[in-house]
Parts: sequence; structure tokens; C-alpha cells
Amino acid sequence: MENDTLIVVWSSGDRDIALKVAFMYTYNAKKRGWWENVKLVVWGPSARLLSLDRELQEYVGKMRDSGVVLEACITCADEYGVAEDLRALGVDVKKMGVPLTEYYKSGMKVLSF
Repeated sequence: MENDTLIVVWSSGDRDIALKVAFMYTYNAKKRGWWENVKLVVWGPSARLLSLDRELQEYVGKMRDSGVVLEACITCADEYGVAEDLRALGVDVKKMGVPLTEYYKSGMKVLSF
């Protein structure tokens, strides 16, 4: 599983980076079978951006429907007051420090935007 798993950490609060880079690659990586397992981790300012932007929310829904696993850092989400908004989008909001560390240590491929 580890050799065919991609973790995309999306932390940027920049909408163009989300739409034109992070989301495009993440979605296509799963849809086109470039990676068997794909996770999108919402981290930091991206949590607030996602809670406010309808187009990004729809794109995340499309990713979820294609099989991308959605996770978010609870500490970040709570700092922006958006944990419930993210949960409503189907994002697993949880403590991410240990899981992210395990992703790196396990040899999974981690891509950050």
C-alpha cells in the first residue's frame, strides 16, 4: 500500500494554487489511476479557504466521490472556527501531527502545496 499511496498536503490559502495545481493533480492522480491510494490533507489556511469557497467545496466533493480520502487538522480547523464546516463536506477532521509524521516515516509519497 505504501508504495502506491500519495499524500497531498494542501496548506496554502491561495485559491489559484488550490484550483490550478493541488486539486487538479490530486483529482487526476486518483481518477486516472496514477496512484492507487490518494489522500488530501487540509492543513492551516487552506481550511478557512475551503470553508468559504463554494467552487472549492464542489471540487473537494468531486475528489471525495472519486475515492480521494479527505483529512484535516483539527487544531488548524478549530483555530479558524471551521471544523464543523469541513466535517459537513465529508472531511475527516482529526489530530494530524502523528498521522502526518507516520506518512513521512513510512515512505509514502508526500506532496505539499
